[in-house]
Amino acid sequence: MAVYIKVHNSYRSVVAVADSDLLGKRFEEGIKQLDVRENFYNGKKIESEEEVIKILKIHLAEDATFNFAGKEAVNLAVKAEVISEKSVGYIDNIPYALKLL
Repeated sequence: MAVYIKVHNSYRSVVAVADSDLLGKRFEEGIKQLDVRENFYNGKKIESEEEVIKILKIHLAEDATFNFAGKEAVNLAVKAEVISEKSVGYIDNIPYALKLL
């Protein structure tokens, strides 16, 4: 298990989390696209599930918004209670989710 987490700081933090094996890839299904761009997702590589969950919970408490791409990223978001399983979408069998305010 390894994901990349990058926090973009602006008016409100945007936390981008992606599976390490998806970085730099693009997926399409009909008119839907999932572009796992390195400049958006490539931050700190984390291999500890507990550390990822801790980071997500800290940012959730700060009213951040979130972007998740990939099976591991989405599963960790559900475990951290950032999103629910029913909010997960799929593009080319790749799970993704957004948490906006």
